[in-house]
Amino acid sequence: MNLHMNTLYCGDNLNIMESLPAKSVDLIATDPPFNTGRDWGAFNDKWESGLKGYLKFMEPRLEQCHRVLKDTGSLYLHCDPTASHYLKVMLDGMFGIDNFRNEIVWKRNSAHNSGSQYGRIHDTLFFYSKSDNWIWNIVYTELSAEYLKKRYRYSDDMGVFGLQTLQGQGSTGGLSSKSWRGINPGKNNRHWSAPRRASIPDKIKLPDTYESLTVHEKLDVLDAKGLVYWPPKGKVPRFKRYLSQVKGRKLQDIFTDICTVQGSSKENLNYSTQKPRALYERIIKASSNEGDIVLDPFCGSGTTLDAAQTLGRNYIGIDQNPEAIEICRKRLG
Repeated sequence: MNLHMNTLYCGDNLNIMESLPAKSVDLIATDPPFNTGRDWGAFNDKWESGLKGYLKFMEPRLEQCHRVLKDTGSLYLHCDPTASHYLKVMLDGMFGIDNFRNEIVWKRNSAHNSGSQYGRIHDTLFFYSKSDNWIWNIVYTELSAEYLKKRYRYSDDMGVFGLQTLQGQGSTGGLSSKSWRGINPGKNNRHWSAPRRASIPDKIKLPDTYESLTVHEKLDVLDAKGLVYWPPKGKVPRFKRYLSQVKGRKLQDIFTDICTVQGSSKENLNYSTQKPRALYERIIKASSNEGDIVLDPFCGSGTTLDAAQTLGRNYIGIDQNPEAIEICRKRLG
């Protein structure tokens, strides 16, 4: 079957994925049924033979996910603790343990009353690439007002800035551990480390050869440009890191800043297992580019597809529940 972009399929995703061309999809981001043993109304997580039946259901579908991914593609599998460890072993066998990239923890809630055990407040997303050459875009999260107030406390005619160390841990035994301006970092098992050009405001004109200079020469240039802060007390200088050059904090593997879909939210579709669009927008930004093809073989209420459409990606959605497909149609317009 040829690929038809921005299409919804109602039926068994195993049969539909088997008909898709190999290596045709850039990203799979999916939230399959969990092994909870619960009936959600629109679908249920009850399996014959329990966990064994669930894994028997998932294995051929994950094999098809691997087959249809391009070599530069990635898979994000959303799961919960009832089967996540078993799915991890299964995925290691299919994708190769070297292509396991992250176990992402999404903190759903701040607290949960779980009786005589620790409250379960997170889901897991496994991130695998098809090969060692995968699409990756750095995603940044906003810095909190508290962090900015604490770290960026200085200002001059160039703007607000914070102070960043010009030394790294460990003595290299080379030039970078030698003295500069009478300060010898090697004595403290450290070495000089100058920032890259990208950390410096564009209005500061650096030599074209900056990146090829020795670390001491770079420090001389930075000092001459007024980018080295010399404290009134003490001798260790620091680099002026201007807030204008800060994109945010690089995304880490624990997501604590995205809430579940609340009842009062405009996003709420009254779909029992609906996930927030912001969660899947983050994934799609990191692991695909505009115009790429995003597949969700368990599309449910269409969160992945909605996020893909919003970000200028093509989508393919599959679900065996006609009600879910109808929700997706209305949601995607």
